[in-house]
Amino acid sequence: MSQVQTENTATQQWQSLVREAASFNGVNLDEELESYLVFLLMRYMQQPLLASKVVALEYLQSAQAQGAEREEMMRDVGDQCLLFSGLFPNLAERRLVKISYYVNIGRSAYLNLSELTQAALASMYNNLSHSFVVLMDTLQAIRNMNNNAMLMKPLAAYELWQDTHSKQAQHALSQSGCNIDSAVFVDSDKPIQH
Repeated sequence: MSQVQTENTATQQWQSLVREAASFNGVNLDEELESYLVFLLMRYMQQPLLASKVVALEYLQSAQAQGAEREEMMRDVGDQCLLFSGLFPNLAERRLVKISYYVNIGRSAYLNLSELTQAALASMYNNLSHSFVVLMDTLQAIRNMNNNAMLMKPLAAYELWQDTHSKQAQHALSQSGCNIDSAVFVDSDKPIQH
């Protein structure tokens, strides 16, 4: 009897990738966070203009909007920040901001959403705000698993680790040979004082 092979759906493939990345980081995402991340990836992978967004401006515009439009715009800001910090951390450097800039705006957007929405959604958005770094690390792990090249330069990784205690930032630092406990970055414009 011949075996019938079925091709995984896109959802199953994303879910498998997210689970593998979470495992790579040593975390177990609950079903709600895993599902949110899977559908976020599916929704945004078809949007090539994502990198041209200015999230601070969109955040301010969403704060001034009303009702359902405000909720949708705020969710988009949180989602974009999660994708920028997770999949495109070097975008922060090109824009002359720290990766934690996106982390802070994204967390804030999700937290604001938790205050604007009904109880069930409020709990989910609150969870997204508090789990933002874990989700960002999961997205960064997706890139690291398939490409052993570092996503972040050591200074950016150190700043992210210092600001958020990101596991992927810590991983990037160890890949570059930096020991977080003894890492010292010197400002070249200032003399070292003994």
